[in-house]
Amino acid sequence: MGALHESYRIRMRKLSAAVAVTQVVLLVLFVGLWEAAGKNKWIDPLLFSYPSKLAAQLWRTMSDGSIWPHVGMTVGETVVGFALGTLLGTAMAAALWWFPFLSRVFDPYLVVLNSMPKVALGPIFIVGLGPGFMSIVAVTLSVTVIITTLNIYNRFREIDAGFIKVVRLFGASRGQLFRLVILPASFPVIISTLKVNVGLAWVGVIVGEFLVAKLGLGYLIIYGFQVFNFTLVLSSLVVIAAVATVMYQLVAALERRLTAGWRER
Repeated sequence: MGALHESYRIRMRKLSAAVAVTQVVLLVLFVGLWEAAGKNKWIDPLLFSYPSKLAAQLWRTMSDGSIWPHVGMTVGETVVGFALGTLLGTAMAAALWWFPFLSRVFDPYLVVLNSMPKVALGPIFIVGLGPGFMSIVAVTLSVTVIITTLNIYNRFREIDAGFIKVVRLFGASRGQLFRLVILPASFPVIISTLKVNVGLAWVGVIVGEFLVAKLGLGYLIIYGFQVFNFTLVLSSLVVIAAVATVMYQLVAALERRLTAGWRER
């Protein structure tokens, strides 16, 4: 049995290495093709730029320090919106599970709110909260909270009814049922929602910055369009992609830690 397990682990390590190598090769091919297309004018370099110009732009703005305030502002808004959206959505899902009457009352409203274009609420937040950090975070929350609530609440409702009956037969209170059964069994969905919220938080923040910001990566993108500097636009997108990847990997590491040993494959 030990030899079989070791053989399996070796195969998995080889598979992981092959996946990583393939990912790197695809990235190198994409960047190389883009660079050649831009320099040889197969594509319009004014509109699409090319990697060496993006690298020079990023190096220049990092060296003179001009990009760091924009990165700091956008990352701060994203982290706050991401954390608050997840916490508020989870709390709302717990309240709906705890009080079935509330779930029946608010169910149609949640469906309507989920179908609404959240970006359209941006001007209302700006007028109500002022043009700044709070309105951008509010736009982010409008994108993340409802989807978080619906996903997690639906998972709470899908826990095996037979399992819940057995736990109640042993005398568990409603609080113990939620803390020891419902919440742990929902960890995979909660983590999956965290992964989704990484992208949604970035969408909310960038849209908010499009509307109102004077500082941030979204502001740089809008400014780049206005002055026809698409290298600035694309370099800002590269920074967003890099930071979003780091956030996603942190959530993935949290997933591995919380679900190690019992996550289903």
